[in-house]
Amino acid sequence: MKTFNWKINAALFLGGQFLSLFGTLLVQYAITWHVTLKTGSGTMMTAFVAAGFLPMFFISPFAGVWADRFNRKYLINAADAVIAAATLIVALCFMAGYEKFWLLLLCVGIRSIGQGVQTPAVNAFIPMIVPREHYARVNGVNSTLQSFGNLLAPMLAGAIMSFMPITAVFFIDIITAVIGISIVFLFVRAAEQETDEKNKDAGYFRDILDGLLYIRDRGWLMGIMVVSFFFFLFVAPLAFLTNLKVVRDYGNEVWRLTVHEMTFSIGMTVGGAIMSVWGGFRNRSYSMGAGNVFVGIGAIGIGLVPGFSGYIVLMWFIGLMFPMFNVALMSLVQEKVDCAFMGRVFSVFGMLSSALVPVSMLIFGPLSDTVSLNALFALSGAVIIGLGLPFFVSKTMRDAGRKM
Repeated sequence: MKTFNWKINAALFLGGQFLSLFGTLLVQYAITWHVTLKTGSGTMMTAFVAAGFLPMFFISPFAGVWADRFNRKYLINAADAVIAAATLIVALCFMAGYEKFWLLLLCVGIRSIGQGVQTPAVNAFIPMIVPREHYARVNGVNSTLQSFGNLLAPMLAGAIMSFMPITAVFFIDIITAVIGISIVFLFVRAAEQETDEKNKDAGYFRDILDGLLYIRDRGWLMGIMVVSFFFFLFVAPLAFLTNLKVVRDYGNEVWRLTVHEMTFSIGMTVGGAIMSVWGGFRNRSYSMGAGNVFVGIGAIGIGLVPGFSGYIVLMWFIGLMFPMFNVALMSLVQEKVDCAFMGRVFSVFGMLSSALVPVSMLIFGPLSDTVSLNALFALSGAVIIGLGLPFFVSKTMRDAGRKM
């Protein structure tokens, strides 16, 4: 690590990324609401969900290779710039009166590609600017900022769209992207990036295969991938069906849905802040296991609690526990994985989430019309609790989780 002040460096990087993320969230909410209000079509919403996830899935393997081959700081900024450029083109078309849904669909797809490129690069870049012993705290701060953005963005997007056209949100995103890119490009410095010198002339597919073999040959990492596979599959009821439970069981007033969304985000924000100070258990595996167990207990609880106030408390609790798993996972991978393979490893996590989230939605969505929501929450919670147990009972996982 070079002699520059890592705290200032990390603060600048996270601040720049927060600005870019916040603008992205504003546009995400704005487009979703615009399409919903203008069409009221479930088919159209499905198309936009697919456009938001599928490009990310297909670009992720190559994005991991790029994050390991090329300058990660430049790659992060390039992805931000492409997203901003796509948004600018759509904004100008809308201002000229050419308001077509295919333009928004294309914009969402390009943004998905940019996010797929950016995410593994960001996660792999943090170890280049932060000392190893502070990974968990910095990841906790990053989780807090992301949760705060998720809390603030829908309120601001709603306020803006109540008085101004959607193009106002587009231009806010462009401005935040320019500021964020400038901060990272001009002020953030990083240690020299390690590369896989043995395979520097290999093709992309060889690099992708090497990344998969790297994961396969490390039992602890393969174990985390298996847990993540089932976690993304069974977390769907918490991600997609809680709004439906609120409407079915407690009432269809808008304020209930608003309170529901805000409560979960507040829990995530507080949980991230706690992890930024505490850092988790000394053994990372215990933090990941405990996070899973507590989230699973919360999922079962929301299927049993009779009143809306109790439901809200449990949603806050679930949000509070999520960062315990996520922050520990990010920190463990950053500590244990060779820098030359880190981009590819994080890209696999991106592929899992971008593929399994829509797949799980296709499974649990139709099921919710024939099976009790409370039964689905109980199933989800039980599986998630089970996924936490290997982090406690497996010697391989416990040994990997020990801090270096």
